[in-house]
Amino acid sequence: MGEWSQLLWELEKLLLAALIGGCIGFERESHGQAAGLRTNILVCVGSCLMMMLSLHMEELYRHLMEHNSVVRLDPARIASYAIASMGFLGAGAIITGRGSVRGLTTAAGLWLVTGLGLTIGAGYLMPAVFCTFISLIVLFGFRQIKSILPHEEHTLLTLKFGRMAKPLNQIKEILSAYQVLINFVNYTAELTTDSVTYRLRLQSKEDIPWGQIVKQLSELNWLQEIHWEEGEVP
Repeated sequence: MGEWSQLLWELEKLLLAALIGGCIGFERESHGQAAGLRTNILVCVGSCLMMMLSLHMEELYRHLMEHNSVVRLDPARIASYAIASMGFLGAGAIITGRGSVRGLTTAAGLWLVTGLGLTIGAGYLMPAVFCTFISLIVLFGFRQIKSILPHEEHTLLTLKFGRMAKPLNQIKEILSAYQVLINFVNYTAELTTDSVTYRLRLQSKEDIPWGQIVKQLSELNWLQEIHWEEGEVP
């Protein structure tokens, strides 16, 4: 009877790990992340199983340590390697774009799910449940707060002019009127085509009316081309 109750206890921990991993994975899945529902469930259940294995091995070979044996068992060793190896899976969820790094929340979530699985495997069920509750508040609730916070944008603006025009002062006046900072200016002159190109690295708030800025820039004399793209964060 004792063996069946112990087996039931272990199965309950695995099921709880699957449920908790699924809760966090559902939030990631709903926002289109590759590491979504199935990934988080597998990570949480797998880490729970590894923690249970680590504790069981310590119990299984505990008698070897009672007679001055050279055998040394560390129940935390498998858990530590599970956390370290999660870095490889988390790194795969991170994508570096031109101006931002995406996937950090997903990578942190995988690391958290690993810890939750280890915690459940060790038998600390209520701390794992409370941690899951806090994590879901952060993932669901803080997303709304994040959307209303002001963010800075870094943009690369390219302007091409004909007839060797040099309207840099006019460009600066237009941008400064909208509180757009110019961090760097790159100037290129094409002698064969009699044209010049300005490449400006800009810093601004995300609510800048780019449509109005482009309209004013397009009124500059000899302007041939306007191009802007997301810039790298310095």
